[in-house]
Amino acid sequence: MQKSVETLKIGTEVLNYRSCYEVLVNNRTIELDDEALKKVYESFYFLKEFIKDKLIYGINTGFGPMAQYKISNNDQVQLQYNLIRSHCSGSGNPIPVINVKALMLTRLNTLMQGYSGIHPDAVILLKELINRNICPVIYEHGGLGASGDLVQLAHLALTLIGEGEVYYKGEIIETEKVFKAEGLKPLQVHIREGLALMNGTSAMCGIGLINLIHAKNLVKHAIAASSMIVEMVESYDDHFSDELNRVKHHAGQNQVAQHMQAFLANSKLIKKREKHLYNKPIRKNILKDKVQEYYSIRCVPQIVGPIIDTINYAEQVIINEINSVSDNPIIDYKNKNVFHGGNFHGDYAALEMDKLKIAITKLSMLCERQLNFLMNDKLNRKLPPFVNLGVLGLNLGIQGVQFTATSTTAENQTLSYPMYVHSIPSNNDNQDIVSMGTNAALIAQKVIFNTYEVIAIEFLAIIQAIDYLQIQDKISNKGLNYYSDLRNLVKVFDKDSIKYKEQKKIVSYLKNNN
Repeated sequence: MQKSVETLKIGTEVLNYRSCYEVLVNNRTIELDDEALKKVYESFYFLKEFIKDKLIYGINTGFGPMAQYKISNNDQVQLQYNLIRSHCSGSGNPIPVINVKALMLTRLNTLMQGYSGIHPDAVILLKELINRNICPVIYEHGGLGASGDLVQLAHLALTLIGEGEVYYKGEIIETEKVFKAEGLKPLQVHIREGLALMNGTSAMCGIGLINLIHAKNLVKHAIAASSMIVEMVESYDDHFSDELNRVKHHAGQNQVAQHMQAFLANSKLIKKREKHLYNKPIRKNILKDKVQEYYSIRCVPQIVGPIIDTINYAEQVIINEINSVSDNPIIDYKNKNVFHGGNFHGDYAALEMDKLKIAITKLSMLCERQLNFLMNDKLNRKLPPFVNLGVLGLNLGIQGVQFTATSTTAENQTLSYPMYVHSIPSNNDNQDIVSMGTNAALIAQKVIFNTYEVIAIEFLAIIQAIDYLQIQDKISNKGLNYYSDLRNLVKVFDKDSIKYKEQKKIVSYLKNNN
């Protein structure tokens, strides 16, 4: 992907979805705004003076339930290193690199607000790592999302002090070796760099940003698939009309209807109800054509609309969170005070990630039902069983592929159990109610990636159906674009063949066609 020429200044203004997308997907370069960096300096030097003869949590006290233990001046720096190293306890699979880069971006933006009392070297080094695509190896298991994403962010802090492992030029390499190769110096702890780097919601929000990118992309493809099926069945157009949908006052529903209208604008297959059913008396008692389509075809605006609204609200919450200060304590240099509280608690992000995964699970269910419609000749009454273009009985068409879609959709339904209400006390009951926000974000991502697999199978059925019906010259231009692109990846088939590689090609196409 091409790198954007213009750099993004961190700290100048609030990050939005588009600017995050540019950095994470298009590798846009970032730099630190000078005025914002001054605030970081002022916050650090204020804290350096303020802590003299005062007891401040996590600087000259222990952490969590150990906060009653005072730490001597000589041990305060070692305390921060101890915190970082002891919490590098993640397990399970490594989080994908793009998630880690998003995590780094969100943490940098939080620290650049100037309320963390962190030494400016920390944000300068973090900026360099992002621009050079040097990302720490961070694991999926460990975060409770209550005192922030402690375990995941500890692995980030470990990289900044020059330890652990990083992704570098497609390989996992020891951080020390990469820093030497790149001429980077490890961060030196001054006051509270360990706690400031680790205390916050940046892991769940970074993963959440990537989830939003894919969720929006999936909705676009689901509307396209639905519209192409609407064409195949030669549906009436009123179920996605402005007139019908605008009497329901939901933004998402009307947005879906408008997308379908645009997609199907020049289709030669869509019918007008007034032309076929309203212009003359109907004499037959039993009609051959359906008066109304099945719900999975007719109710797409009503089903996908709430999904869009859920995504849009989740975007608001995640963007608010990444532009917020999620440390504890908050170093308020302007009012010359330090405030203790719980801004690191991740309930906002956790709830939205749970809602998002429920919404995307419903999207996968819609795709699976539409696929089933195409598979079942008794339902569609237009296609052979399993869209089988070969010899019925001898050949099986895409019968086997449907099993995968059904199985994967079922997994999504099970994964939709919310993490938000699954708190388990920890930390000697200091963290007695937690958000599980990173778990929520990671499971939402699993649901999202599962849904790519389901919709890829649906598209496989759609392009086979188009070939059977021979309607390439009648479908909409947008539908033909999808058909042509996918047929470049997967050739029409009538004999049975191995399908899993073709499915992967379609998944890759859908993920990258956003």
